[in-house]
Amino acid sequence: MNEEKLQDKSLTVLLGVVSIAFVWILLPFYGAVFWAVILGILFAPLQRRLQLKFAWERNITSLLTLSICLVIAILPVIVLSFFLVQEGAAVYKSIESGELDIAGYVAQFKHSLPPYFQHLMDRFGLGGLEGMREKIIKSAVAGGQVLASQAFSFGQGTFEFIISFFIMLYLLFFFLRDGAELARQVRAAVPLEEQQKRRLQLKFNRVVRATVKGNLLVAITQGALGGLIFWFLDIPSVLLWAVLMAFLSLLPAVGAGIVWAPVAAFFLFTGAIWQGVVLGLFGVFVIGLVDNVLRPILVGKDTKMPDYLILISTLGGLAVFGLNGFVIGPLIAALFMSSWDIFLETRPRVQLP
Repeated sequence: MNEEKLQDKSLTVLLGVVSIAFVWILLPFYGAVFWAVILGILFAPLQRRLQLKFAWERNITSLLTLSICLVIAILPVIVLSFFLVQEGAAVYKSIESGELDIAGYVAQFKHSLPPYFQHLMDRFGLGGLEGMREKIIKSAVAGGQVLASQAFSFGQGTFEFIISFFIMLYLLFFFLRDGAELARQVRAAVPLEEQQKRRLQLKFNRVVRATVKGNLLVAITQGALGGLIFWFLDIPSVLLWAVLMAFLSLLPAVGAGIVWAPVAAFFLFTGAIWQGVVLGLFGVFVIGLVDNVLRPILVGKDTKMPDYLILISTLGGLAVFGLNGFVIGPLIAALFMSSWDIFLETRPRVQLP
């Protein structure tokens, strides 16, 4: 008996050591592995439908599903990133050359404020036009240097990016083809009851699909609507603002309002009344309606998490994991809630006197 216990402990230690070592060697490509898993979960139903409808080999249906994923989910992101970089560079050149005089806009906004707020801006060194222009130019130059260094490092890491990209595609093919079998093996290895394992797996899949599909649909919709109204009001760099609103819309409750609300306030304070009113009404009743209607249906309904928990887990995920965190954060929060629910259900209830 003691020998069997010793063997069990040794096997447990061995499993722990090799598992940690395996995760360690995967860390340089964790993003590729992570998105291969996420896309595999999202596109697995399509692969199964193709398999049932055409009765082809799994290799063929998996390759076809991978091609569809590449066309509708990956290539658009690459193309959009290319145009976004171009527009961001154009905006930076306009600020540096003085063609886009942000300091003048800020000064115009300042003079439209009540005296108390003007005094407050003076205390922060934003009182004079020249002081504001100098601060903004310095910030723009510093930002440009940061962007240039990041672009240089990206250029140095282009080879690593290409490797990660093809690793993701390679793994995605096998996850599409063998994902069901891999999921069964993982479930068999988890030391929980079958009902509990199934519950956690369903929660994992639901949160991934709701977070990615729901948040992306909300982000695309809000970004497109925001870009449309900015284009209508002849606000420059429409694509840049639209992408920024789409990205910020990943945060529930606040979202795209961080961009359009200050612009609407600027219009109102500087005398462009109809532009400010139109942008404000459009932001509240159109862009805001998307967040208030679509997000609870697409995200909250499947995750079954309150908005405040989605917000804080998304912010925490973005802070810790970067862009991947908008999925990882809510996923960890959902599994945290499910795990504690299972624990409380299986724990013997204490009878109070």
